[in-house]
Order: sequence, then C-alpha cells, then structure tokens
Amino acid sequence: MAEILAIKPAAVEGPVVAQLDKGVLRLTLANPPANALSLAVMAALTVELERASADKAVRVIVLSAAGKVFCAGHDLKEMTARRADADRGKAFFAETFAACAALMQAIVRHPLPVIAEVDGLATAAGLQLVATCDLAIASHEATFCTPGVNIGLFCSTPMVALSRNVSRKQAMEMLLTGETIDAATAKEFGLVNRVVPREYLNQIVTKYAQTIASKSSLVVKTGKEAFYAQAEMGLADAYTYTGRIMVENMLARDAEEGIGAFIGKRKPEWTDE
Repeated sequence: MAEILAIKPAAVEGPVVAQLDKGVLRLTLANPPANALSLAVMAALTVELERASADKAVRVIVLSAAGKVFCAGHDLKEMTARRADADRGKAFFAETFAACAALMQAIVRHPLPVIAEVDGLATAAGLQLVATCDLAIASHEATFCTPGVNIGLFCSTPMVALSRNVSRKQAMEMLLTGETIDAATAKEFGLVNRVVPREYLNQIVTKYAQTIASKSSLVVKTGKEAFYAQAEMGLADAYTYTGRIMVENMLARDAEEGIGAFIGKRKPEWTDE
C-alpha cells in the first residue's frame, strides 16, 4: 500500500496531497474545481519539492490533479481581491509572480525527474507548470491554452516555459490567439510526450516513473542537471561542459558497475554513488 506523506497531519486535506509508492512520489493538486496556483498552493508544492530532494526514498516525482481541471493557472479571484490594497495590489502581484517563478525554477533545478500527468484543462500558469516538467503525459481529453490575451493579461511568464518547449511560431500562435489546443496538437507541438486514453493515464505514467526510478539516481541527477545547463550555453561551451561531466560520470561507482554489468551480461546493482 502506498505511504501517505504529510508536512503536518492536516496536509492530506490541504491543497497538495503527497503519496509515495515504490520510489515514486505523487503530488496531487487537490483544490478543485480549478486547482489554481494560489500562493498557498505554490507554497505547498515548493515545500513538498524541497522535502523530496532530501528524501532518499523518493526517486521520481509525478504532478497530477484531482477533478476535471489539471490547473487553471493563477487564482484570479485571489489576485483581484487585492486591488483594494493601497497600492492596487502591486506588491501582492509581484509576490505571486515571484513565487511562481521560484516554483518553476525549483522543478527545473530539482535533482529528481518531474513528470506531469495531465487530464483536463491546463491553462496559463497551469500550462506553464506542464511545460516546466521534465516529461508530460496527457490523456486524450486534456486541453491546453494561454488565454491571457483574451482578458487583457498577456501570458508573459507562462511564455518562458512554453517557448522553451515548442517552436517560436507555435508559441506565438497560442499566446496571440488565446485559443485552446487539444492533446494531439500539444503532442505535435512538443508540449507533451505522449497522449493516451484516460483510463490508462495513471498506469502509463506510473510505468514511466518506475522505469526511471529503477536507474541510478546519481546518474539521473547528473544527466538532468547537465541537460538544462548545456541548453543555456553556446555550442563550444556546451561540449566543453558536458565533456567534463562525462569524465566525472565515468569515475562514479555506478558507471563502473553499470558498464561492468553490461559487459558481463548481468543486472547492475546501483549504489547511487
């Protein structure tokens, strides 16, 4: 049976539910119907990510959601209420977008792979969350959009993650029209890895996660960090950097074990060192 993790006893009833099973930590957005990224939700996600990075029992993270909407983006009701502040909400808006940026970067910089399991609508910052994850698997019923332009608020921060996943013209198409795309189009654009029937979504995501969890966590951590670091470099610098990483990786015990197991035609025994 899966182990229920909690920041405190009431965490299971909070906006994010954490469940660990066979090395796979499932973080479920549990504030339907919108599963909006309020400050409380972003704080809860950030805390769970920090906890996972220090827990050797966790090897892969899955982000999912309860209800019919994966994530509708920022909590516009929460933000609109702060227009009554003396500064018309400026400080609160800045805090919200800064918290979101920190959350997204925490996912990218996290030592563990993060997989988005998307069933339902992912819009604005919700789409940003999907695009930020290392992998994304969606049901046929999933839909995606950056509709800010329709309400006078261009999706500038979601654009950062979106434009790093799809081509510029595809990103601009979504940003300028605000139109919703289906899961098949999202896969065609490169926003998600796979599109599967809803009834098999959880099963397939779990299989992906457990496959990754079976690898050396040291090697996975090394590879993820190097992937994002080299992507921000020029070609020559990227090769210099990754060459150094390969040398360091070759000296790791798990590389020695893995290569030895491959040559000896046996299953490797990882030490994560």
